[in-house]
Amino acid sequence: IDAFTGVTAQDTHVAGFIHEAGRGAIIALNKWDLIEKDTHTIEAYERQVRHALKFLDYAPILTISAHTGQRVTKVLDLAMQIHATRHTRIATSELNRLVEDIQARHSHSRGGRLMRVRYATQVAVAPPTFVFFVNDQSLLHFGYERYVENQIRERFGFEGTPLRLMFREQRREGQRAGRPHARR
Repeated sequence: IDAFTGVTAQDTHVAGFIHEAGRGAIIALNKWDLIEKDTHTIEAYERQVRHALKFLDYAPILTISAHTGQRVTKVLDLAMQIHATRHTRIATSELNRLVEDIQARHSHSRGGRLMRVRYATQVAVAPPTFVFFVNDQSLLHFGYERYVENQIRERFGFEGTPLRLMFREQRREGQRAGRPHARR
């Protein structure tokens, strides 16, 4: 992104493609050498970029200058770290410990009914994809999904890569499984 002009419609469009494809991302603010700076400049730019690219909240922001070479080499190092992160696999036992902690701190109910995550497992990498087996999928709310994603990121990292969370009703004998609910 050109730091001097800010996030454009084309930047947003390209970023949307990156997110939908499940790719890793770094937001590089180029031409940082042209920006007049004070102690709050970077925070102001980060707020503006985060507001314009809300869906890339997992992507680190790096200020660079292609003209002067400032922090340009850090882009490749960070890209390599994100590549490794995208291929991280979390053991089912570790993930289920997190699920237990989440449910102990923040139970989720709707209409007086409690949604329980019976267990969770990671089913894919690049992007990391997790399936949560729940007692009743209809009780799921977007805010709870977001909370779960934030807890996964807090515990395991995953900087620079989107996470895919899918919630499914656990099958019981004689009961049909509910439709999977996936969020990108």
